[in-house]
Amino acid sequence: MASGAALLPALTARLEAERLEILGGFAVGPEEEGFPAGTRTLLLLGPREPGFWAHLTAQPEWGGPDPVDRWSRRVIGRIACDLGAKALFPFGGPPWHPFYRWALRTGRVWDSPVRLLVHAGQGLMVSFRGALALREAVELPPAGTKPCEGCAAPCLAACAAGALGAGGCDVPACHAWLDRAEGAECMAGGCLVRRACPVSQSYARLPEQSAYHMGQFHR
Repeated sequence: MASGAALLPALTARLEAERLEILGGFAVGPEEEGFPAGTRTLLLLGPREPGFWAHLTAQPEWGGPDPVDRWSRRVIGRIACDLGAKALFPFGGPPWHPFYRWALRTGRVWDSPVRLLVHAGQGLMVSFRGALALREAVELPPAGTKPCEGCAAPCLAACAAGALGAGGCDVPACHAWLDRAEGAECMAGGCLVRRACPVSQSYARLPEQSAYHMGQFHR
C-alpha cells in the first residue's frame, strides 16, 4: 500500500486507465460518524471524458442487468481492495450514502440554481460512480471557484416542462413530460437543463450516455 504522498499519483493513473477521475475529496475527522472506521480521507470518483462511455460499454458487464452499477462495483471495489481502502457507492441502498452532502463538502462541487450539483469542469453533467474511504491522509487540491458565479443561469429557464427550476425537481411533472412526444428530445439527448449549463456544453459527455441514463430514470 502506498504512503499518503505517493498514493494520489498512482491512484490517478489507475483511475485514468478505467476512464475515471477524482472529482473531489475531503479530510475525515478521527471519530467522525458515517464513515468506515479509520477513514482519514474520502475521495469521490466519477467518469473522465472523453472516452468513458466507449470504455464502459466494452466491458463484460454491458448487456446484463444494471451494467453501470455492476461495473462500478467491480472496478472501484478492486481498486479499494488493492489500496486497503473501502469502496462506497451511491446505489445499493437503503441505507443510502449522502453523496450530495459529501460532494458539497469537497469545495469542488456546488449546489446550482436548480439544486442539481454542478462541477467546475463537468457542469451539471457531474455524476459519481463511487467513493474511496482511505486510511491515509491525502493532500488535496484547494477549493475551486463555483462556475455559477457571474453566469446568466440559463438552467433556470431551460426545462420545457417547467419541472426543474429554482424549487428543485417536480419528478411527476418530469415523467409526464417524457411520456409525451415533446419529451423525445430529452430522452434522446439528455435533460435540457443539464445541457443548458455553459460548463456542461464544453464537457465531452456523449448523448448516448445521457440517453441511457434518461431511460433508466424514466422506466
